[in-house]
Amino acid sequence: MSGRFVRASKYRHVFGRSTRKEQCYDNLRISNNAWDTNLVKANPHYISVNWEAGGGGAFAVIPINEKGRLPEQLPLFRGHTAAVLDTDWSPFNDSLIASGSDDGKVFLWKVPEGFTLHTDAEEPEDVAPMGKLIGHSRKVGHVLFNPAADNVLATASGDYTIKLWDVEAGSPQLALKQGDIVQSLSWSANGSLLVTTSRDKKLRIWDVRQERPAHEVPGHAGAKNSRVVWMGEHDRIATTGFSRMSDRQLGLWDIRDPKEPVGGFTILDSISGVCMPFWDDGTQMLYLAGKGDGNIRYYEYEHDKFEYLTEYKSADPQRGIAFLPKRGVNTHENEVMRAFKTVNDSYIEPISFIVPRRAEVFQGDIYPPATGTKPAVSSKEWFGGKDGLPPKIDLESIYAGEEPTEVAATYKPTTPAAAPAPAPVPTSPKVSAPIAQEPEPPKQDPVPAGTSRGPPPTMKETRGSIAALASRFADKDDDELEEEDEDDTSSFEEVPRPTQRSAPPQQKTTMLPVSQRPEAVQPKETTDLGAAGASVKSANSRSPPELTTMPSKISEHPSTSTSTTTPSSIAPSASAQSPSTGKPASNSVASEPIQGYLHDIKSLLEQQTRTMASQNEKIGQLTAEVDTLKTRVSESKSGREKDERIRELELELEQLRS
Repeated sequence: MSGRFVRASKYRHVFGRSTRKEQCYDNLRISNNAWDTNLVKANPHYISVNWEAGGGGAFAVIPINEKGRLPEQLPLFRGHTAAVLDTDWSPFNDSLIASGSDDGKVFLWKVPEGFTLHTDAEEPEDVAPMGKLIGHSRKVGHVLFNPAADNVLATASGDYTIKLWDVEAGSPQLALKQGDIVQSLSWSANGSLLVTTSRDKKLRIWDVRQERPAHEVPGHAGAKNSRVVWMGEHDRIATTGFSRMSDRQLGLWDIRDPKEPVGGFTILDSISGVCMPFWDDGTQMLYLAGKGDGNIRYYEYEHDKFEYLTEYKSADPQRGIAFLPKRGVNTHENEVMRAFKTVNDSYIEPISFIVPRRAEVFQGDIYPPATGTKPAVSSKEWFGGKDGLPPKIDLESIYAGEEPTEVAATYKPTTPAAAPAPAPVPTSPKVSAPIAQEPEPPKQDPVPAGTSRGPPPTMKETRGSIAALASRFADKDDDELEEEDEDDTSSFEEVPRPTQRSAPPQQKTTMLPVSQRPEAVQPKETTDLGAAGASVKSANSRSPPELTTMPSKISEHPSTSTSTTTPSSIAPSASAQSPSTGKPASNSVASEPIQGYLHDIKSLLEQQTRTMASQNEKIGQLTAEVDTLKTRVSESKSGREKDERIRELELELEQLRS
């Protein structure tokens, strides 16, 4: 592995999938107000978007299933006398929405039952507010529901205050005095703490019911707006902002000691747009979407730092963006998060973030329990000092189309982050097994054409290996190739070995006359040596019968052997036979003919060795050319041209054999 280590994560390959224009929410008139807001908010049933309306402020509510081009006239939520700056959906009532406006008022709205944008009326009827929260003297730029307590709303105003409202009572219960205009705010998971960033470049962590900040520290030093998000059930918060040199930054803060960010600020880039952070507590991922650019980068939180995963890139810039609550994602497509971004102030495009998997069953390891629609405490209990985490629901019940099943609220967010660690352990042997087997096929390819092996292959084996390589690129069946191999004739065909080599052992007792001894080493045996490729090992393993039938006079001369071995290798066997005969050896008998045969055999061996070496070299070249043909065949070669080229290679090989 060359010493490299890849961090184990289930979300390392999450990718963003855009949506076709016909599946977007088109024909919108999104507000072009300069206030720094996200413009859109979403829940599993509706999307709210700030509307560009005359004669007062308004916003539109779009049912999430009504996609495509929307009607020219929509039923709007009207009531404000100035532009709507921000909206927020109740986490426990998908039909309840709050809005803040430039007129300094906060309105509460109820989406009508069976609400739709497609009506038969010539002029659709607008929706009126069901409640008004009046208490701010300047514009209300931010509204945010408490994530754990029911009907508790925080509103930030230009009068440098944050008011906490009991929606049921319709009156502010608490007020937090800021030093400047609030730019961003976020609740803790149990709703007891609130973190804010403001124009005075301060980061404040509020103990809300004490109406004072628990911590107040310097934040991002840049002049542009900064954003903050509480990281779910962790005691960490994430901020985005700018440095003095206008570089975009990301910061991770420990709420117990927030004097400075953990590990310092991380420089993102030098783009001038505000970076909007969004936290997913189920996957432990942080999404950063920039205003004015179309990119959404996302990180995984692990070991007290953000691990960069990848980035969704788009040529369409966004001014506003909203993320869907986890209980609204499509678990059948392994969707872990869904965003809704505004494009050109004319339509909203959904973006799905998906874990690529082929399984067609519920993936429980990437879908931990998510926050449901049941609050932990009521508004009265919360203002009385009670805290708690809202119950969670099992997403597998939603996958099966059943009613959401509640699970314990004590679910720890660290479990999904730690779960990936043991995941690769059982799979590592499975991965290592094919890795150990993969190098084997490449090692087998050059074997037929190798020249450094001991005994060279026979010509029939060589021809078979070349035909096997050529068959990969020829549009022929294996049967046709075998027929062609059988029909091909070669002048270098292997001659069958003499049958007397496999003769029974009783031939050793047969004594041949001396006049017939030279015939045992006639060219028939020499031809067999040439066909066998001058294999030293095969010659030693098969000693000719004639050697054992000769008298002692001839047996003392090792040169009488028809084997390809040297005389010194046969001398011991010959000397061992001479005492058994009991006759003296004579060097003058048949000495000259045997030396001539030995000389001829050596000449043939040298010639065959040179021929085989040149043939093996040529075969190696042809094999390399076949491999080259394989790489080029998909570019410009047709099937007929491949057959012609392969036939040319076979003809060259036949010429070499002849």
